[in-house]
Amino acid sequence: MAELTNAEIAAAFDELGDLYELDGAVQYRVIAYRTAARTVRDSPVSVMGLVRDGRVTELPGIGRTLEEKLVALDLTGVIPAAEKLRAKFPPGLIAVMHLPGFGPKRARRLYDELGVDSLDALRAAAERGEIRKLRGLGPKVEENLLRTLAEQGADGGPAPRVLLSRALPVAEEIVGALRSHPAAERVEVAGSLRRLADAVKDIDVIATAADAAALAAALGELALVESVQSAGEAGARVTTHAGMKVDLKVVAPDQFGNVLQHFTGSKAHNVALRESAVRRGLHVSEYGILDDATGETLRCATEEDVYQRLGLAWIPPELREGRGELEAALPGGAGLPDLIELGDLRGDLHCHTTLSDGNQSAEEMAAAARERGLEYLALTDHSASHGFGNDVSAEALARRIDEIHDLNARTEGFEVLVGTETNIHPDGSLDYPDELLAQLDWVIASVHTSFQMDARAMTDRMIAAIEHPLVDAIGHPTGRKIESRAPYGIEIERVIEVAARTGTMIEINSAPDRRDLDDVHARAAAAAGVQILIDSDAHSGRSFEHLRYGIATARRAWLTAAQVANTRPWAEFAPLRKRVSRATP
Repeated sequence: MAELTNAEIAAAFDELGDLYELDGAVQYRVIAYRTAARTVRDSPVSVMGLVRDGRVTELPGIGRTLEEKLVALDLTGVIPAAEKLRAKFPPGLIAVMHLPGFGPKRARRLYDELGVDSLDALRAAAERGEIRKLRGLGPKVEENLLRTLAEQGADGGPAPRVLLSRALPVAEEIVGALRSHPAAERVEVAGSLRRLADAVKDIDVIATAADAAALAAALGELALVESVQSAGEAGARVTTHAGMKVDLKVVAPDQFGNVLQHFTGSKAHNVALRESAVRRGLHVSEYGILDDATGETLRCATEEDVYQRLGLAWIPPELREGRGELEAALPGGAGLPDLIELGDLRGDLHCHTTLSDGNQSAEEMAAAARERGLEYLALTDHSASHGFGNDVSAEALARRIDEIHDLNARTEGFEVLVGTETNIHPDGSLDYPDELLAQLDWVIASVHTSFQMDARAMTDRMIAAIEHPLVDAIGHPTGRKIESRAPYGIEIERVIEVAARTGTMIEINSAPDRRDLDDVHARAAAAAGVQILIDSDAHSGRSFEHLRYGIATARRAWLTAAQVANTRPWAEFAPLRKRVSRATP
């Protein structure tokens, strides 16, 4: 049986917590499984690898009881307790429970009071007007439910997610158009898009306006909008031609900060914020901050006011994931990092030209990089076995060396490096002989073939390349393609440890469907002392725009400019290359 990924294990714990809550279990048990799911999901190492090594209880929140369930999951592919609980309820009730905004408690209540045991039964009850009759629900809940069911389809599966690179330009166009409207006062994007997540489900926009209805109507009139589901004083909900759902909320100016904060933070961040507030006698929601002592609700015009009232420094949106940011933002805490910005980058160490599968010449790529404000660029065309054609033979690469050195000599004030993105063979060897690699300015090594190797073999393969004295960096180290291809099995903890020991850099590949290393692993690598790169993997001059997505991942990883090697000018970066640093006595 293939080793379960952290995401699969986390999903199993999330489901078990939901099933226990559906069954009415004590709250601490439910919280234990949800906490465990978060721990597993955020772990920078293979949790199943820790299980097999007998070390999983080293993770916070994972005790002997959870270890037993993980062992069973590893051996059988299921958790017996989950199987027993699942058998107690109609299968359709699980789908109801997983609807957005529902959860176990509401699903159980509808099951007990209305006999709702499937999505079809739920839709029928809503259409008959039965949901609105239940205390605490009402017409609005029923209306939202019918819309959700219509959007999600009969299977109740989650709405498809789209890459940030697809959603962000749409959001920027919408926000720009709304800000230019005469009725607009403040307009900001919120949600996972503002946190610059890998992919998003929809676009949330928060606004204040002198004429709320006019601003809502303006959204529906934009050329990119295909259909309008609702529009009025409270805002609007529309769908773009690309299928993106856009939800505009128009709020009172003195509540803008509360709403923006609420709809920006992840679930984990907001839960932690509420728990922290309760300990101070406060209750936080999108409506304001209720003070138990006075009974008054503070409405905040800015997010800074929200966090200040809660005794915290303002937290950048990218950090609002429930990964220790509250503790860092407390007075006397570790403090929040001064996050890297796109303008901090001085060079790019991974791009392609027409010599392999790029679309522009070496000279054109260098000119495009310089135009974007960079100071140096490594040309790293694919090696002979990368598996996709348009590769570079050893003879062609040897001829390339003099060509690029000549180009560099003709390019004043800009450093052009001759390099390669060499494929790492299954045995860990590289495409070119060491004699040729030694003549290059830069070598980045990546896996492009044989993705199905087991985790131990893939890790050994990667480590062999990392330990090679002429490999300066590792490119897109987990091989993931966001929303389309899972990472290959790899023991990333071992990779990070060896990279730190050997002085090998690890890349955050900025290609929008890669962003690899991801934010969790990049943070772990930087903490271990690995020098991180942010590269474009550009195949044309226009592709240097992708660097913004690598920066987004780095910011989500809490990285500062000092932790990213190519924020340094060439004179400071050059000695960091392993081929140079190891040769220096």
